[in-house]
Amino acid sequence: MNDLASASFLALGRCRGPELERVLLRGETPSLDGLVGWEYRGLNVAFWAPFSPIQKFIKGFYRDPAGTVYGYNEPVVQNGPEGPWRAKPSDADPRRFGFFRVAPVDPASRDDAYLHALLLDYGRGGNPLWDPSRRLRDYIVRVHAGSDELLLGKATLALGPGRLPTNHFVLERHRRTDWTP
Repeated sequence: MNDLASASFLALGRCRGPELERVLLRGETPSLDGLVGWEYRGLNVAFWAPFSPIQKFIKGFYRDPAGTVYGYNEPVVQNGPEGPWRAKPSDADPRRFGFFRVAPVDPASRDDAYLHALLLDYGRGGNPLWDPSRRLRDYIVRVHAGSDELLLGKATLALGPGRLPTNHFVLERHRRTDWTP
């Protein structure tokens, strides 16, 4: 397991909005099977990210017994993009929160902004009613055709019928996991 991000991940993380949007529009749908059983290092890309406790994070993906794909987030030590990804409180016992359901974007739904993406729907992840993460809707695409190694995402907030884009984020395969709730 390599705890450091690749040069491609870091380069994409240095891009800004318009360039990231072009990559997002050119991307392709990730494989649900390619995500399951993996944790991805993540980097929020926004002007505010370096000053926040969520610039870096980990997202994991699993399949429930019914076959539905879900995911979660883990907080990590905020030691800059070049530092190792270390889960909190520890890699052996990370805190998992911000659960989401993963599915292809439904063109008939309200969350249909990127039809070639997968939707990470925190409103359908089983989070408590008072959890603000329930308002998140993330779209993710492959950066390179046929590969689930490097993904680009866009986060939005669901505010009633409206959707407010907040930022892009980069994901890169980090480590295998067999965790399920």
